[in-house]
Amino acid sequence: MPERTTVRLPDELMSRAKKKAATEGRTLTSLIEDGLRRVLADKPPRSVAMPPVSKATGGFAPGVSSLRDVDELEDVEYVERLRKL
Repeated sequence: MPERTTVRLPDELMSRAKKKAATEGRTLTSLIEDGLRRVLADKPPRSVAMPPVSKATGGFAPGVSSLRDVDELEDVEYVERLRKL
């Protein structure tokens, strides 16, 4: 004989479940059983969607023409920070 269990569900979820069960011509119990079986089935986890890759084009910021310029700008900023100390 099946075990009786009390489950507390949000009112909105219970209402939707009752409507779905009625629409499908089945009991609320069978709907809950089906849902639990699906959740407990040994299925691999869903794959995680990868974030989109930027397709932006362009180049360096204005005034910067190479990576060497970036290094020089960082050096200048570093020296300016040291002067403020």
